[in-house]
Amino acid sequence: MKANNPSIVLKTALFATGISGIVAEYILSTLASYFIGNAVVQFALIVSTMLFSMGAGSRLSKYINKDLLAHFIYIELMLSFLVSFCALMVYIGYGRYTPVLIYVLAICVGVLIGLEIPLVTRLNNEFEELKVNIASVLEKDYYGSLVGGLFFAFIGIPYLGLTYTPFALGTLNFIVAFWLFYHLRKSIPKQQQSRLSLWFGIVGVIIITGLIFAQPIVQYGDQQKYRDKIIYQEETPYQKITLTQWKDNYSLFINGNLQLSSFDEFMYHEVLVHPVMQILQQRKNILILGGGDGCAVREVLKYPDVEQVTLVDLDPAMTRLAQTNPVFIKMNQGALNNPKVQIVHQDAFQFIEQSKQLYDAVIIDLPDPNNIDLNKLYTREFYFLCQKKLTPNGLLITQAGSPYYATKAFYCIEKTMQQSGLNTLPLHTQILTMGEWGWIIGAQNKTANQLKQELKTIPIDTLSLKWLTPEATQSLYRFGKPLSDTSDIKVNTMFSPVLYRYYKSGNWEIY
Repeated sequence: MKANNPSIVLKTALFATGISGIVAEYILSTLASYFIGNAVVQFALIVSTMLFSMGAGSRLSKYINKDLLAHFIYIELMLSFLVSFCALMVYIGYGRYTPVLIYVLAICVGVLIGLEIPLVTRLNNEFEELKVNIASVLEKDYYGSLVGGLFFAFIGIPYLGLTYTPFALGTLNFIVAFWLFYHLRKSIPKQQQSRLSLWFGIVGVIIITGLIFAQPIVQYGDQQKYRDKIIYQEETPYQKITLTQWKDNYSLFINGNLQLSSFDEFMYHEVLVHPVMQILQQRKNILILGGGDGCAVREVLKYPDVEQVTLVDLDPAMTRLAQTNPVFIKMNQGALNNPKVQIVHQDAFQFIEQSKQLYDAVIIDLPDPNNIDLNKLYTREFYFLCQKKLTPNGLLITQAGSPYYATKAFYCIEKTMQQSGLNTLPLHTQILTMGEWGWIIGAQNKTANQLKQELKTIPIDTLSLKWLTPEATQSLYRFGKPLSDTSDIKVNTMFSPVLYRYYKSGNWEIY
């Protein structure tokens, strides 16, 4: 069969549409998770919206009664443009209407794909009988979706990022559309040929121009999100890492959320590490889950009797940055390059599930549970696994968000830890750049009162610390009444993930 067989050319175009269409879905879903939050919900809503829009596009296709091939090529050009520029449009239009823009783009792309499939089916009808026609058309579209998904996961995001992946797929769609136009131009009226040639030139120039200026546009759009100057940014398969600078102070953001500021990060990390490390009778083997910035490791290494620190962080880019970037090396004092430190790049849940070692302390420094993906790292099942990895007198501590801004989430974490078999002691203090923040200690063989008594006597002033003092240590466990009714707080489990909903419904509007 010849390569320019009309049926083959049409189905090749649809195959390319399948690739670019599914990648557009994933790009918009990823952008929605970055800018709106809650990756699982956004992926579900974007994909559902696009599928619905494809249905609407299919319905609209019945109103196209003539020049089917010309209409199909026009749609291909529009799709090439939208796919290429979808990410740039979101960055340029960043602001209060960003969610609306993302979903409008999802609808537009969905409608265009929905228009194409019936048109190809009708165009191909003269080359294949109905049952073969429908089967082969849908087959090519679905096969293209698989290829697009594999490309996005293993090539697009890891190597091209959200800036250039859309252009790669938009360009593919454009090239295939031109190939289709070139081979089937004799089936198109002369007047339409001239118009299409003009539009190919216009769209081609626009895509090339966008490709040239994509990076500066993305940088401009990103800068609008941050008050301070962006000095480093990296998009990884797991997250978007941003480092900003104001005078001599640096702030780390993950997916737009503040993780630490060099101005006061020691207030956070000293509380995270030293109360537990001071209480421990033995502190040879320490496990840190998260904390890829290296600041928690820095504090742990202040104890000379520590023999090994295992840091588990999912993203190699984060730990590489902490090991090599001058800002982080100064901040964490080169902690991740210490020979006592072993770095493991793995999901924390999987690591704790598979690990055969016992640890004197498990220090959990993970991002806030603001989506269902992170929710699993705050479940009863997770804390039960952590407890099983503790030595007999070992202790666990986790960052637990804000008892003020997310009161129910904070106490949900405490109740969940208790349900896993741990005795708990909540801690809190005011972090200047983060507001009121909290941590929870978990112990197997000590009650909350015993932990309090021990915190009263620990020789915290023997360490070289920037903020924590004996008086400040005793204030950590003193709480007033919760700001919200916590009497009906539920336990967070893998099969009943309530924590991220508590977190989302907090008082973040006054943060």
